[in-house]
Formats: sequence, C-alpha cells, structure tokens
Amino acid sequence: MDGTLVDTEPYWMRAETELVESFGGTWTHDDGLLLVGSGLLGSAAILQGRGVALEARAIVDRLTDRVQEQLSTAGVPWRPGALELLTDLHAAGIPMALVTMSEQRMARQISALVGFDAFATIVAGDMVQQSKPHPEAYLTAADILGVDPEHCVAIEDSIPGVAAAVASGAVAIAVPHMISLPDSDEYTLWSTLADTSVATVSALYQSRRAAPTDYPTPTITTSKDAARS
Repeated sequence: MDGTLVDTEPYWMRAETELVESFGGTWTHDDGLLLVGSGLLGSAAILQGRGVALEARAIVDRLTDRVQEQLSTAGVPWRPGALELLTDLHAAGIPMALVTMSEQRMARQISALVGFDAFATIVAGDMVQQSKPHPEAYLTAADILGVDPEHCVAIEDSIPGVAAAVASGAVAIAVPHMISLPDSDEYTLWSTLADTSVATVSALYQSRRAAPTDYPTPTITTSKDAARS
C-alpha cells in the first residue's frame, strides 16, 4: 500500500518528525528512510530510541492518526499507474488482496477511496503476528483468497516487502520508490506501474513460471508497507 499504491511516505515522515520534535528530539529525512519497509511496532522501537517517551502501541496510534488526518485533508496521492492498474484488474475480474503493515483502519480508509470495491480481502499489520520480511501476511492473503501463493503476483516497493513476497512463493514485482532495490533473479524490477495492465502482469507471470497456456489465472496481491508495508 504505502509507497506502492499510494505515496504516503511524506505523510509518515511528517508524522514522525512532529512526534520526535514534540519530545525535544530531531528527526531528518534520512532518519525517516530507516523506517521504510518496517513494521510499525519495529518503527516505534526506533522512535523510542530517539526519545519518544511513549509505549509502542501509543506511538503506532499517534502516527496512524496523523497520517489518516493528512489523507482526509490532503487526499490520497496515488503512485503513477497504480489506480489505473487496479481498475484494469478489477474490470477483468481478477481477485486482489491488499497486504500492508499499516493498521487495518488506515488500509480500509484508502481502500474506500479507490472508487470501487477493489479488494477481496485486506491483511494489515495489526492482523498478523510477523511483520515483513516474514511472509505471513502474503500467505494469509493467499489462504483467504483460496489460492496457492505460487499462483499469485505480489507487487512491492521496499526491501522487506519484496523479501516477504518472494518468501511466500509468489511471483514478485519490485517497483522502487523511496529506496532503490538491486537487480535480482528472485523478482522482477519495474521502474513504474504506469502503462501496466492485466496483459503485462499476466505476461510477466507466464514468463516467470514458464507455464503452459492452461495455467491458472494469477491472483494479484498488492502492498505497500513499503513501508508500513
């Protein structure tokens, strides 16, 4: 979700900066990059180390509240091509799951702003035991959809997110945003989702699986955590 479908990273960084500064500390852009791809409780531990004297759960709630406020006032900043790809997949009847390490309430807020019922299910950070790079969230999404993870395509933007997608067994597409990602045989790098479609995603799936033409139609699972997954 964050960083893959929507460019909420500036919202998160603003929330982090405000929180750290409210406790007399300093938070820079480079500091914010440390949290890209991290689960929120892991991020909370880093913020505690920078002087934020709150329990981890309270930090997560404060950050999420602030990001949701910005979404309500400034709107949803879609990543290039993201909404168009969602629309094309939805029109083709391909079931999708939103897999994110952000809180469920924020994922549902963004899902509601898509403009149509895009996701068959949402698996958020407060719904799993293990954050990315653990594959639990992707495995859970595939299980809810009733498909083998190997028949899925996962789209990610961060190192932990891509690692989770690969570990789940899905065909992984990495679309870097805030942090560059290295070339790897384990996933496919795309510079953008602009001008992508059911056809381009399906072609990639077929090429990665080297599958026969009667192979099952892929299910597309998308994230963000980039960061917050």
